[in-house]
Parts: sequence; structure tokens; C-alpha cells
Amino acid sequence: MILIIEWVAIALLILGALFILVGAIGLVKLPDFYMRLHAPTKASTLGIGSILIASMLLHMVDDRGINVQELVISFFMFITAPVSAYMMAKAAIHRDVPTDEKTQNAQISKTIKRRNDK
Repeated sequence: MILIIEWVAIALLILGALFILVGAIGLVKLPDFYMRLHAPTKASTLGIGSILIASMLLHMVDDRGINVQELVISFFMFITAPVSAYMMAKAAIHRDVPTDEKTQNAQISKTIKRRNDK
């Protein structure tokens, strides 16, 4: 049973590393602010979540029980990452940060800006 849990932890660590890598590549390669904001926010949340779950599994295998610090870190990551991304996107809309011509629904930012200026 311990071997199975260790293999699951290994899979979660690899999955988390891949998510973080995809987020980092998206941060570097995507053309405008909004796309660059989206990639690392979503990917890093999933990546860190996978890594922390793997760490909790490995602590349970070592008979150390559930580590409370990892639960708290997971909770704050899942709460703060989307909220901070929302706040940065909202600030970018108010500062009229331009979108790339390939961005889908780019006109929505103009609608939001007009609605909030009233």
C-alpha cells in the first residue's frame, strides 16, 4: 500500500511541475497582459495544489499525520491567486492596457470600462 501512495505522490509531483512549467512558458510567450495573467494564475494554482497534495501524502506515509501547514498554504493559494488575478485584470482595464488583436472578446473591456465610468 505504501508503494502505491508513493507512486501517486510521484505522479502528482510530476503533474504539478508540468503545470508550473506550462504557466511559466505562458507568462513568457503570450502576447498581451491579459493572456500573460491568465496562464500562470491558473497553472500555478493547479501546480502548487498538486505538489502540496503529494507532500501531504508522503507525510502520511511517514506516519507524521496530516501536516496543517500544507493545508493552510493550499487554502490561501486557492483563495488568493484568483482574487489577485481579478484585481490585476480590473486595474488593467481601468488603466486602458491594450489587448492584442488576437485576444478574443477584447471589446468586453471597453464595455466594462464604459459601464464603470457612469
